[in-house]
Amino acid sequence: MAAGAPRVFVSHLSGVPVFDPNGDQVGRVRDLVAMLRVGGRPPRILGLVVEVVSRRRIFLPMTRVTGVESGQVITTGVVNMRRFEQRPTERLVLGEFLDRRVRLVETDEEVTVLDVAIQQLPARRDWEIDKYFVRKGRGGALRRKGETLTVEWSAVSGFSLEEHGQGAENLVATFERLRPADVANALHHLSPKRRVEVAAALDDDRLADVLEELPEDDQVEILGKLKEERAADVLEAMDPDDAADLLSELPEEDKERLLTLMRPDDAADVRRLMAYEERTAGGLMTTEPIVLRPDATVADALARVRQQDLSPALAAQVYVCRSPDETPTGKYLGTVHFQRLLRDPPFTLVSSIVDSDLVPLPPDTPLPTVTSYLAAYNLVSAPVVDESGSLLGAVTVDDVLDHLLPEDWRETDFHGEEGIRHGR
Repeated sequence: MAAGAPRVFVSHLSGVPVFDPNGDQVGRVRDLVAMLRVGGRPPRILGLVVEVVSRRRIFLPMTRVTGVESGQVITTGVVNMRRFEQRPTERLVLGEFLDRRVRLVETDEEVTVLDVAIQQLPARRDWEIDKYFVRKGRGGALRRKGETLTVEWSAVSGFSLEEHGQGAENLVATFERLRPADVANALHHLSPKRRVEVAAALDDDRLADVLEELPEDDQVEILGKLKEERAADVLEAMDPDDAADLLSELPEEDKERLLTLMRPDDAADVRRLMAYEERTAGGLMTTEPIVLRPDATVADALARVRQQDLSPALAAQVYVCRSPDETPTGKYLGTVHFQRLLRDPPFTLVSSIVDSDLVPLPPDTPLPTVTSYLAAYNLVSAPVVDESGSLLGAVTVDDVLDHLLPEDWRETDFHGEEGIRHGR
């Protein structure tokens, strides 16, 4: 763990207010949600249980937390207000870790956990348990006698998945370090019952990433086994173009019901994509490219490109448009490629280095033309612009490849050099 990374004891988080970026209070922290892991790795903090004004308890993922400061938590402002439901693979830190009897690895001495410290990983938004504050001797947290000490997470036994996990929980932890495509490949080869169990145990963002890599039949099967509100949450977490593709495979009644349950902004993006023919630029595009106004600087652009959740194809360029800067935007002015951003000073306005030479793609451009366009100009992404000159989205090379490869390409096992060399 890098020195200087923020460390917080969870008892100090209990009851602290949660604010959005505008300073409005969302609610108060009531607990933290952790997931045990295999291989001697510390439990990972998935998010916070937040009690909002209506006394409803909701789940706030740590990926939506931008700051854990003195006496407050700051969020991105995007909060799902659906009621929190604990999953079988999840542990509540305040409710299940504190006052728990465990043992010190070195001496096998029994101790009581009084507090837990969590720390953010360097250069990432992930948090994990770092230390335990324990008391020696018998008795609960209210007992004052006995030596207290702070120990590393690895110095305590009783919090590993090998000791407590079973079934789907072990699989979820095993899959944690795999890429979504590899998790999808593993899920595809499980029995239908176990596949649904493991999928249901994944958090929304992880399941969304994995669904995007699964064959359509598996996607429909898994989505159909989730509770409708959970299914809507997962669809919201998916890229809009992938969510639109998945919903298009469902019966009309199911499709409309899920769209109604989704947040209005997310549902609007998906509905817009579903209005285009599947094998056209409009049907292939994502509605969430990086869009900047003309007065943004190179520094602003690089900050957006660094976002961890962006795919390499979307991070390869930014699109400069007049306000509004969410698709469909104001007038599209052009593109600035990542390499150009690296060559110019941070204070340079993106409007002064924009590439406006290439004619953007209309939304009805057929797939073969989109493919030729990307190949001819050596691009990994291309803008899609309507007749009025507004940017609608961007087509990426991975979306194009999805429609050019054989239907069963996702069933190929890419694990190891031999598997790739022999096409297994």
